[in-house]
Amino acid sequence: MKDFTSLRIIFMGTPEFAVASLAVLHRAGCQIIAVITAPDKPGGRGMKLQESAVKKYAIAHQLPILQPEKLKNPEFLAELKSLEADLQIVVAFRMLPEVVWNMPPMGTVNLHGSLLPAYRGAAPINWAIINGEKETGVTTFQLKHAIDTGDILLQESFPIYENDTAGDVHDKMKEIGAEVLLKTIKGLANDSLQPLPQSAHTDANNVHAPKIHTEDCAINWQQPVEKIYNKIRGLSPYPGAFTNLDGKKLKIFFAEKEKATSTIPCGEFISDGKSYLKFAAKDGFILINDLQLAGKKRMKIAEFLRGFRNLNN
Repeated sequence: MKDFTSLRIIFMGTPEFAVASLAVLHRAGCQIIAVITAPDKPGGRGMKLQESAVKKYAIAHQLPILQPEKLKNPEFLAELKSLEADLQIVVAFRMLPEVVWNMPPMGTVNLHGSLLPAYRGAAPINWAIINGEKETGVTTFQLKHAIDTGDILLQESFPIYENDTAGDVHDKMKEIGAEVLLKTIKGLANDSLQPLPQSAHTDANNVHAPKIHTEDCAINWQQPVEKIYNKIRGLSPYPGAFTNLDGKKLKIFFAEKEKATSTIPCGEFISDGKSYLKFAAKDGFILINDLQLAGKKRMKIAEFLRGFRNLNN
């Protein structure tokens, strides 16, 4: 049995989602001996090199940083081994080869954005909302060969509300997940956690959460309004559900649903040219509130319509 602050921990993560976890562990006094994150990549205006959100946090708090191009690089593996970590933590990082995740004596713990074994895969937040789930959660588990299949350490659930977007759930999840991760580290240190095989969760569904592709984002107006509404929420703010308007891609970030009987063909719209724009679906309408036309900035509906008077039907 050890005090959790005595554990030598390597943290692996890249986006802003992972920063919440790194910050909580750091503030709690965890001994972060290295932070591993993605290499800097060109982006933005001028294609200047961009640092990951995790790297920015690590620099601000003087944490050692490693940015390997390839995780099987012999030099990187030698450096990783020399750090003599007790435990590795992974939050929103890339796939690890076994030689990396199996290196520390206490193994590697991953934080996943679902209640495993449900929603294994790259986009658990998006698919849970798209599928109309009323609840999701976070899971810490031990990494094994197959993706998202390792033994579960801790889980915590929370509700998905009617109007929650993927962005809303993401922001709640990163904070909840960070606290669950800290509890996990404390439990591993004091031997109070018993890993549980995912097969023991017999009541869980086996819905998967693969990477979101462009074709997943296209709105099918032949579907019921509830299904379309969930897709819009589940893809907002990124990558964004879309349809076509006057031959241009129209991304929809927030909308309302209206159940109604209509003779208007699915996919056609109604607008007063001033305050509303709504598309007909199988059993009603989707009223657009927040949108972006290709080549334009993101706008609220009133601002958008001021520039597109020709939409008046």
